[in-house]
Amino acid sequence: MKLLIAIVNNDDAHAVNSSLSKAGYPATKIASTGGFLMSGNSTFLIGVNDEDVDRIIELIGINSRKRVQPAPVDLSYNTAAMGSFPAEVTVGGATIFVMDVERCQRV
Repeated sequence: MKLLIAIVNNDDAHAVNSSLSKAGYPATKIASTGGFLMSGNSTFLIGVNDEDVDRIIELIGINSRKRVQPAPVDLSYNTAAMGSFPAEVTVGGATIFVMDVERCQRV
């Protein structure tokens, strides 16, 4: 058995949740915040059999898209001394962790 932890942009969370549910994979969704952009994410906790891991990763990938958004600018830095730096970053997609589960019990 595996535990998948999938961190998904809030813009994609509904589509990911719906696709998992329709495919018969229950998931727990937790609101979370990214550290760099301080933007909203959803973290999904999904317990599955080993043979279902690739299918779930595929569903999450299909329903999570990357997008470009402005990067926050910290005006406390001397931007003239730093030179040119990107004003946009690519966000979205999903970050997925797959972990072994020794035991799962529902009571």
